[in-house]
Amino acid sequence: MLGTQIKRMCKTSWLSLIRNGWLATATVLVMTLVLSMIGGLLLLSVVANTILADLKGKIDISVYFFPATEEQGIMAVKKSIEGLREVREVGYVSQVQALDEFRERHKDDAVILSSIDELDANPLEATLNIRANTPEDLAFIAGYLKDKNYPIVDKINYFENQRVIDRLSSVLASIKSVGLVMVLALAFVAILVAFNAIRLAIFTAREEIGIMRLVGASSWYIRGPFLLSGMLHGMFAAVLTSLMFYGVIWIVSPKVAFLLPQMDLFGYFQSSFIQFLGVLLAAGVLLGGTSSFIAIRRYLKV
Repeated sequence: MLGTQIKRMCKTSWLSLIRNGWLATATVLVMTLVLSMIGGLLLLSVVANTILADLKGKIDISVYFFPATEEQGIMAVKKSIEGLREVREVGYVSQVQALDEFRERHKDDAVILSSIDELDANPLEATLNIRANTPEDLAFIAGYLKDKNYPIVDKINYFENQRVIDRLSSVLASIKSVGLVMVLALAFVAILVAFNAIRLAIFTAREEIGIMRLVGASSWYIRGPFLLSGMLHGMFAAVLTSLMFYGVIWIVSPKVAFLLPQMDLFGYFQSSFIQFLGVLLAAGVLLGGTSSFIAIRRYLKV
C-alpha cells in the first residue's frame, strides 16, 4: 500500500513538472547557475591549495653574507643551522661560485659582463641555501636566524617569499568570500523562483487537491508530490551542472596542466566525480526542498 502511494506521488510530481514545463525549466536553469557557483568554488579551493602547496614546497631560505665575510665565519653559521632537526640540508655558494654562475647566466650579454669586469671587487655575496624537512619548518628556521642576529648576515630572503605567499593566500580567501556571497544571493533568487513554480503548481492542481480532500487523502499524500517537484528541480540542476563541468574541465585541463604541470585537473575531477555530484545533489535537493516546503506551508492548507 505504501509503495503504491509513493509511486502515485512520484507520478503526480512528474506530471506537475511537465504541466508547468517552462517554469520548471526556468527553475532548473536558475538552480544550475547557483550550483555552478558552488562547483566553481569547490574547484577553486582545490586549485588554490595545489598552488600554495607547490609554492611552499619550492621555497627555501637563502642567507646572504656581507662581501667581506671570511669563509670560516660562514662555515660556523652553516654548522649551527645544520644542528637544527628541522633542517634537511644546507648548501653553500661562495662568492667565486656566485660570480661564475652569474657569468654563465649572462654569457650572451656583453654589456653586463664588461660591467662586472670593470669592478674592482666581486659584488656578489656568498649564500647558504637552506632546505627544510617540511614547509612548516621554514618559519621556525627563519625565526631562529632572526633571533641569532648574526652580524655577518646581510639579509634573509625567506620573509620576502613568505609575504608573497601570504598575499596570494589573502587574495584567494577574498575571492572565495566574494564567491560565497554571490552563491548566497543566487540561492535566494533560486528559492524565490522555485517557490513561485510550486505555488503555480498548487494553483493549477487546486481541483485535484479538493477531490483528494473529499476522499480523505492524508496530508502528506497531498503535499508529497509538490515537495518532490522541488527536489526534482534541484536534482536535475545538479546532474546538468555536473555534466557541464565535466565537459568544461575536459577542455581547459590541458591549459591548466601547461600552467601547473603538477596538477591533473581532469584526472582529479574524474576520480572525485561521484563526491562532486553528491555535493551538488545535496545542495540542489536542499534548495528545491526548502522552497517547496515554504510554498506548501503557505499556500497548501490541508
